[in-house]
Amino acid sequence: MADSNADFWTHPIETGEVPENGSNFDAIVVGGGPGGSSAAGYLAMEGKKVLLIEKDVWPRDKICGDAVGGKSLSHVKALGVKQTLESTPHFRVTGIKFSSPNGKEVRVALPEEDVQKLEAGYSLPRQQFDYLLFKNTQELVRKAGGAVIQGAEVRDVILEDKLAKGVEVRIGGRKGEMVSFFSDEIIGAAGYRCPVAKTLVETIHDEKMLDRRHYCGGYREYWENVKGCEGNVGDIEIHFVDTVVPGYFWLFPVSKNITNVGIGMVMSLMDKQGKKLKALQKDVIQNHPNFAHRFENAKFVEGSGKGWQLPFGSPRKKADMQPRRMAGNNIRLVGDAASLVDPFSGEGIGNALLSGKLASDHIIQGKPYQDYQKEIWEILGPELTNSLRMQNMSRKKWLINWFVGKAGKKPEIQEMMTEMIASKETQENLHSPIFMLKTLLF
Repeated sequence: MADSNADFWTHPIETGEVPENGSNFDAIVVGGGPGGSSAAGYLAMEGKKVLLIEKDVWPRDKICGDAVGGKSLSHVKALGVKQTLESTPHFRVTGIKFSSPNGKEVRVALPEEDVQKLEAGYSLPRQQFDYLLFKNTQELVRKAGGAVIQGAEVRDVILEDKLAKGVEVRIGGRKGEMVSFFSDEIIGAAGYRCPVAKTLVETIHDEKMLDRRHYCGGYREYWENVKGCEGNVGDIEIHFVDTVVPGYFWLFPVSKNITNVGIGMVMSLMDKQGKKLKALQKDVIQNHPNFAHRFENAKFVEGSGKGWQLPFGSPRKKADMQPRRMAGNNIRLVGDAASLVDPFSGEGIGNALLSGKLASDHIIQGKPYQDYQKEIWEILGPELTNSLRMQNMSRKKWLINWFVGKAGKKPEIQEMMTEMIASKETQENLHSPIFMLKTLLF
């Protein structure tokens, strides 16, 4: 999949002819981001005839923190793009730097074995990352006899007796042609506003899709020449700034001298405190003593300031399905459409790729829809539950100050935090009072 153009991800992608109105497919995937590309790619590799529908036209941007964690890389490799990714400009992550509201810092090294194998993580713009995945996936889909459409908006899910049977699609903008395509397997992968998710959750089951206690508001800008973010190997940074808590400010280098600078906060807390993320970020950049000097010679990339929503995978109290309904009625949801963003880190790409793979496996194996929801939560539930606990802990400034202060002085805690990234057992230890007392006090 190599391309001789240095910036080929800024070029169009040719996806072939639009299929005939009324065509039938083994599966229809709505959304061409990581979750949709994962599901469509894995299905196509098993010979399934897939229709992959993307609302935008490449090249297109996607607002995100741009970090691609180690969880994602096995799927990136399996889908055939890891080698190409590594040949394009990117930032290779070797550690995470945290700071507390009182200015204390601690660096958490990523597992050395993963770093050496280039499996610890990357940071690169989503325009570039999504392009690589989508371009390769659309080739797999078309090779298997399926079809790919860009610039196509799903206007409705076709229902018969509450079972999804296809989609109605408008192609070519507001005055474009309306066509219909049919399948008994519909995958919703179109982000937090996914029309398939709305149909399943709100229309069919009359349940609440947007719960502001479990949604995060995010705001991102790109900056050039931020001090301390030079080069293409090193740390990403998460800062619990006094004026931002509950929430955090981040600095994620994405290539040499380009940094993704952003801020995020749970939407219900934003409502309660009347805070605006863009204004909060501007204040940190211009006035905070730990950061203002780092932006003295930096340059804002015009037009890069954008906001979006992240549907957290945090468990809901008294909910019958966790984190919310994501399967049934011939529909499976993946990634943000299924509300699977990590409630502490805000990372969603890994869970999108994983859920796309799982959705494809269940379709290939003919498993019941309830099994998909159950297996997703068996795999991700403990991790997402722990992340919610960590999110709640991070709302307490004194606790962050104390923990980061201790961690900065005790290598054992830094080692524990490194293990937390790779080990679910170590994550669980964080919530054991005896373990924490032993680690922090002795």
